[in-house]
Amino acid sequence: MKPLLKKLAETFGPAGFEGPVRDLVRAEIKNLPDYISEDPLGNLIAVTKKNSKSGKKVLLAAHMDEVGVMAAHVDERGFVRFIQLGVYSPVGLVGSRVRFAGGALGVIDVEVRREDPGKIPALNELYIDVGATSRDDCPVKVGEPGVFGRSFEEAGGTRVIGKSLDNRVGVAILVETMRALKRTPHEVAFVFSVQQEVGARGAGPAAFGLEADLGLAVDLTSTGDTPGGRRTDLHLGGGPAILARDAHVVADPRLKSQLVQRAQEARLKHQMEVLEGDYMDTWTMQVARGGLPVGGVCVPARHRHTPSEMIDLRDAQAAVNLLVEFLQKPIEM
Repeated sequence: MKPLLKKLAETFGPAGFEGPVRDLVRAEIKNLPDYISEDPLGNLIAVTKKNSKSGKKVLLAAHMDEVGVMAAHVDERGFVRFIQLGVYSPVGLVGSRVRFAGGALGVIDVEVRREDPGKIPALNELYIDVGATSRDDCPVKVGEPGVFGRSFEEAGGTRVIGKSLDNRVGVAILVETMRALKRTPHEVAFVFSVQQEVGARGAGPAAFGLEADLGLAVDLTSTGDTPGGRRTDLHLGGGPAILARDAHVVADPRLKSQLVQRAQEARLKHQMEVLEGDYMDTWTMQVARGGLPVGGVCVPARHRHTPSEMIDLRDAQAAVNLLVEFLQKPIEM
């Protein structure tokens, strides 16, 4: 999975501008599903047809977009002010590089404070320096998107760091699941969704159009294994996290139980996930059309929504194995 994940993580694709990621995924999966389509929002949908009358219509969703910036103002000296594409903290952004869609590279800095220099900066105090000398020679225009400029790197052992592992890890898991799934009684729709980071905009319409029997979101989730971290048992290397609850959704108990059962049968490490304040593609899928039973399988990550996210590749591979186990067997709903 690592070479694929590196390609995905280093591809430009902030919320609303997922085209390069979509093109890469389409090339990776072109000979795997029965058919591939793209809906008006830009969701890429790959479907493996049902092989049994008793099979279900299963939707697996992983969002292609990453958090980023959008240029909102260029001042007379060529410095760029920006707004968020997605949600992240200004803590740690100072000194980070930004790559814009047109190719310009800049660095984030903060206005000098004389009264309280140690205060955590607000986003409106940050700016991007692209090396311009004036508004006229600034290569970045208002409305242009950008992403954090970080390469994909190995962190020793089985751990890797990248700028957009949320959620290129989920995208890689769907691709690898498609490759590994040799037989299934179900019709499986692999949805590579758009604009999750700005409100899970893509997955809901995809679920509405597909009329699936159940849906699973595949995403990243935050750990509690760092100093002063969240009060959660999730940790790197503990296996994929099976969703019990996120900020908007209580996972369908039948789906949660069957995922746990499949993990236990296959002797796969796994964890339980309860999210406070975060959400996934689950909530817009759940309320699509007449309602959809939903659950989730997530990979624990440190430093989410920063320029340098970290995962353990063993957790990602175990997520693939869990999804294959789940899809190869009957699903009771």
